[in-house]
Amino acid sequence: MSKKHKRQKQNFPWALVVLGGILLIAAVFFFANQGGEGGGTPSIAVDQQMIDFGDVKFNVEKTFAVKVTNTGDGTLRFTEDPYIEVLEGC
Repeated sequence: MSKKHKRQKQNFPWALVVLGGILLIAAVFFFANQGGEGGGTPSIAVDQQMIDFGDVKFNVEKTFAVKVTNTGDGTLRFTEDPYIEVLEGC
């Protein structure tokens, strides 16, 4: 009597193909977003370096607007919160 070897049907590893596709899409998305940020150097410009209100009485509110623009060709990002220094008597 000969033993018949039943040949098992090998399933295609679809789980690995799907996982590889997801990793490939994630890598493409990651590298596509990296390309636009590091292409240049940012440069900050402010329309007013000094604002002089003259003598102001205590508890009187004064407002002003400062226009900040990026004159460079890279993405301008603040690593710390921007601040304004108030100088007296200048």
